Amino acid sequence: MALKARALYNFQSENKEEISIQENEELVIFSENSLDGWLQGQNSRGETGLFPASYVEILRSRSGSNYTDYSGSPAGSPGHDSSFYTTPPNPGISYQGSFEDDDDDDWDDWDDACTVVEEPRRAPGTNGHPSPSLQYPAAYGHHQHAGYHPKPALERQDSMSSSKRGSVVGRNLNRFSCFVRSGVEAFILGDVPLMSKIAEAYCIEMGSKGPQWRANPHPFICSVEDPTKQTKFKGIKSYISYKLTPSNINSPVYRRYKHFDWLYNRLLHKFTVISVPHLPEKQATGRFEEDFIEKRKRRLILWMDHMTSHPVLSQYEGFQHFLCCRDEKQWKLGKRRAEKDEMVGASFLLTIQIPTEHQDLQDVEDRVDAFKAFSKKMDDSVLQLTNVASELVRKHVGGFRKEFQKLGNAFQAISHSFHMDPPYSSDALNNAISHTGKTYETVGEMFAEQPKNDLFLMLDTLSLYQGLLSNFPDIIHLQKGAFAKVKESQRMSDEGRMDQEEADGIRKRCRVVGFALQAEMNHFHERRVADFKRMMQSYLKQQIVFYQRVSQQLEKTLRMYDNL
Repeated sequence: MALKARALYNFQSENKEEISIQENEELVIFSENSLDGWLQGQNSRGETGLFPASYVEILRSRSGSNYTDYSGSPAGSPGHDSSFYTTPPNPGISYQGSFEDDDDDDWDDWDDACTVVEEPRRAPGTNGHPSPSLQYPAAYGHHQHAGYHPKPALERQDSMSSSKRGSVVGRNLNRFSCFVRSGVEAFILGDVPLMSKIAEAYCIEMGSKGPQWRANPHPFICSVEDPTKQTKFKGIKSYISYKLTPSNINSPVYRRYKHFDWLYNRLLHKFTVISVPHLPEKQATGRFEEDFIEKRKRRLILWMDHMTSHPVLSQYEGFQHFLCCRDEKQWKLGKRRAEKDEMVGASFLLTIQIPTEHQDLQDVEDRVDAFKAFSKKMDDSVLQLTNVASELVRKHVGGFRKEFQKLGNAFQAISHSFHMDPPYSSDALNNAISHTGKTYETVGEMFAEQPKNDLFLMLDTLSLYQGLLSNFPDIIHLQKGAFAKVKESQRMSDEGRMDQEEADGIRKRCRVVGFALQAEMNHFHERRVADFKRMMQSYLKQQIVFYQRVSQQLEKTLRMYDNL
């Protein structure tokens, strides 16, 4: 039940989970039960998020005192207060699986017990990682899908370690920040238990431009072809399947969008410090229309290209299973194995092997700051180009075609008028003018069809990069949080409140996060150069071909006037 409240003090938000409030501002609180000293609510500007419970007072109409004191209450545990994070539905968020009927049923004949994780998509411009209540379901009182397998042992290890240490580096007060939710804080502080046997390993090497992921020793590509409408339950349910053919086995498999969605959520759950490319969005209606199917296929091709080119994602066992498994029984076993994978989130960082070369942490932070500024500027410019290209598509399909049709009709009218006085009529001239009108009508249709050849491909690439860029703020936040812990631990060591060995351990684990982020930055730049080179070359080539075709039409019409 929502409650009215008033802000007692000013509070400035420090990340996107929080909202700023001003003294005496009227607020709406979704639940008065605080969680680790934080409340969730809405300010007078309509922004929804977290703010300190001790900074507000709840307004009660039937009580002698309208102040609720939170300072003496114990820090709530997320698992003990399920009502806290129950937010009203947000119409601005598009939920995965909420639109398409074919994605709400079981996994066709290949899986009757569906465990696909249906997560809400973030709004544009935010990270592709799941929201707080979905990234680690065990930490909240919500219902959770079987696709997530929380690890209580990691949480107990965290609490036990903190109770044993006494004077240790403090934990972030905001337990909803991605630094905490992702488990990276626990990793940096040494609270993620080492596994007795780690089967997978991902290596980072020093390249000419800094740390980079070691290349996949068995590179491959995968085609996405032949989207086909299929039915089940005697035609009651319909869906589109895509033919995938990996080059390393050259044997096709058929996957629905639901299968892509399952894989995407496994990737988000596992690879904390990697920018996982976003899947094409779902559509509420018209999902069997030819244009939508073609658009989704184009974007799945780009998505697959980025997956197979990434040195880490391409080697993921779950991805290989997705691409290669054709047997029904083996499919289910592999799917369950991926969902029970223990090396996810913070534990994934244990699989990363970094170079021995020394890197000054301040130099790393400066490099990350430069990339942060670059990615923000690139995100803005990608959005600008997207808006301009989208508007140009609209003009091609509507405005340009109509204008050329009007021009063509006007020429046709001139030709018809010349027929009105036969003695002075010239059939050759009349026919030439009439043909000119038809030519411009044809040019109008050519303009309407042209976006399919150039602008659509440009928009596909820009959409992919909007998703990739939106992932980096959270990933950069992980490195910033890790760097802050290093500074704090060194200060405590200098003051004699922490063993130098423990401080060195924090610094060593911070190096893992820093190397991983730099490797991801390096891979992003490498792909960016290749993708935008290809995008611009394709666009310009198609523009040249288009205007050559227009020119040919006009030259053909012009020759009709030569012998008049």
